[in-house]
Amino acid sequence: MKTQLRVAVAEFIGTFALCFIGAGAVCTNAWTQGALGLVGIAVAHGTVLAVMISALGRISGGHFNPAVTISILWVNKIELSKAILYVVAQLLGAVAAAGLLRMIIPASVWQAVHLGTPSLGLGIAAGQALLLEGVLTAFLVLAVFGTAVDPSGSWNAVAGFGIGTVLVFDILVGGPLTGAAMNPARAFGPALVSWSWDNHLVYWLGPVLGGIAAASLYTSAFLKPR
Repeated sequence: MKTQLRVAVAEFIGTFALCFIGAGAVCTNAWTQGALGLVGIAVAHGTVLAVMISALGRISGGHFNPAVTISILWVNKIELSKAILYVVAQLLGAVAAAGLLRMIIPASVWQAVHLGTPSLGLGIAAGQALLLEGVLTAFLVLAVFGTAVDPSGSWNAVAGFGIGTVLVFDILVGGPLTGAAMNPARAFGPALVSWSWDNHLVYWLGPVLGGIAAASLYTSAFLKPR
């Protein structure tokens, strides 16, 4: 299999798994009337990301998130053509996952939570949500750079665990407020399939801007010049 195809397939599968398990956990929580709870949803997101990065990171780097890819592109750690391939594969994986969930979950359940599409909590304005998504994604991208991007670090072997753990603590804080997507693909897939676009721009601008800020900080302050 050609390198570009291998990379695209890896990004598709990883993002598919993240969205299927993550959005699926939200649907299952609704189906079971809250049996999973916030902690269960956070753990579902974090563990699936950790496993997918561990399984596929050696092939594509395990981005599974347009905000991560764009952040890496911003600091010239990936070529533009390759970054576009990554983002397209990620969005397709997210849409496929949401489509499969719609086929599996009863309509009365998935419609109540819009297939797990992240949404703003009561009293949270779009500006507040954008800021929160930016901060949460900055933590995520900082972990990506510190464990997976930095070639001089000794922590590459635990990249999956480190990055997945960020999702857990970010969702514990931000889940009730914005859904804590931290990932435009995670928001886009369920939004498209359920056709629920409320405040959707927040889930692109917040993660991308937060990711770029974290990538710029890590690169200028911590990454040793080659």
